[in-house]
Amino acid sequence: MMNKEKWKPSTLLNPVPVVLVTCQSKKGKPNIMTVAWAGTVNSEPPMLSISIRKERFSHALIRESGVFVVNLPTAKLLRAVDFCGVRSGKQLDKFKETGLTPVASANGQVPFIRECPVNIECAVHQVVELGSHDLFIAKIMAVHVDKTLINRQGRLCLEKAGLIAFSHGQYIELGRVLGGFGFSVAKKKHCVR
Repeated sequence: MMNKEKWKPSTLLNPVPVVLVTCQSKKGKPNIMTVAWAGTVNSEPPMLSISIRKERFSHALIRESGVFVVNLPTAKLLRAVDFCGVRSGKQLDKFKETGLTPVASANGQVPFIRECPVNIECAVHQVVELGSHDLFIAKIMAVHVDKTLINRQGRLCLEKAGLIAFSHGQYIELGRVLGGFGFSVAKKKHCVR
């Protein structure tokens, strides 16, 4: 048996995806925040969640507007990702400071980030107060994907995007495919790298 230690419960599920969440005030001021607690929560209708500390500037903007965009950043955007996670949008324009490009979304209320290969427009369905964070459960309203990530068969190849994750204070680049779902029981041998 392995030698094990007790660990902090909040750090057990790692790595976690890193996303840039865009939101906007009613006066039209956009903001970007880095979120590491995000995930898919439902297939039909398609839904996802993000968890945000109540004192974060973006928390109030999303509560007020009921819409946000989840942008999947690449390793090339790491400096901007980190900057958006440690600086508040109350006093500065994170689009201007990072050089990221805002693009009008389908809903017209919140911009998405041009440099991110995937942008997921969301409408808040429910907010669950958890303690230090509120969980925003949202319906996915539209998805924008960089055409270079879609192969000839129409499959989304996110492993080519250079997406990043966060684990115990460190950023990690994702990308190595280890096998396809069901490869362990398939009759044909799947290529495992």
